[in-house]
Amino acid sequence: MQIIVDADGCPVVAEVITAAKLFGIPVTLICDTAHVMEREGAETITVSKGADAVDFVLVNRMRKEDVIVTQDYGLAAMVLARGGYVIDQNGHEYTNDNILGMLERRHTAKKIRQAGGRLKGPKKRSKEANAEFQQKFEQLLSRLKN
Repeated sequence: MQIIVDADGCPVVAEVITAAKLFGIPVTLICDTAHVMEREGAETITVSKGADAVDFVLVNRMRKEDVIVTQDYGLAAMVLARGGYVIDQNGHEYTNDNILGMLERRHTAKKIRQAGGRLKGPKKRSKEANAEFQQKFEQLLSRLKN
């Protein structure tokens, strides 16, 4: 098992690395050239900038039962299809039971935006949100290790 992070704009990279150390699980960060990052305790793979470039590299590198951190529903669906586990930056686990509804909501939101509608964006991220993510992430890792 390994943890792979869709690291472009991911606000919980430090929390992922901290939790991974507790469980002895290696971490790989994948980002594009616009978001290059290096973190102690994680391998970093930098890919060319381009639509879904990180997503395709991530899916091709992952193995069944790997844990993926992403907020991208499309990527989450691909990971689930390959037998991986997926969690977002808020600690919400994507599953085969909830992914279709999430993809439908994303599609509806896109149609609203294309028609000129506006939707509320996410709230400003808080330290409490990061702590909540870490707690849920550690629970997921504990469940998978047992």
